[in-house]
Amino acid sequence: MEKFPLTKEGFERLEARLKHLKSVERPAIIQQIAEAREHGDLSENAEYHSAREKQGFIEGEIANLEGTISRAEIFDVSTLSGSSVVFGATVGLVDEETDEEVTYQIVGDLEADLKAGKISISSPLARALIGKEAGASAEVNTPKGTRYFEIEKISFI
Repeated sequence: MEKFPLTKEGFERLEARLKHLKSVERPAIIQQIAEAREHGDLSENAEYHSAREKQGFIEGEIANLEGTISRAEIFDVSTLSGSSVVFGATVGLVDEETDEEVTYQIVGDLEADLKAGKISISSPLARALIGKEAGASAEVNTPKGTRYFEIEKISFI
């Protein structure tokens, strides 16, 4: 069974989602199915079939989350330190061509959200940054061509 990295924050979000599915959505859909059954003939009952379909989706999501949580290798970023880029690090970068400054945290694949400034450990940019120290330059091959970033700051928040 393959383990994969996850920040403590990401793990807590997954656990909260699982708890919500089990304690709120699962009981609600069971109630909807019971109410739809009371309407009679199940073969032509669209409400019943819709509720059963939703139940299957919820149960699938629960199973998926349970599997994901069981295989996660959790990292508490606040306990990390060092001078080089590693999983969980927040990295301040400067695009060497445009002087545009950006900041990204390197997280697990399931947590990646570019709009929130979180990039996947398996992304080309993260792979180019891993192991480098502040002041170093990273070369990243993108669909628009090769880009160069200078690492300005590394922190563990």
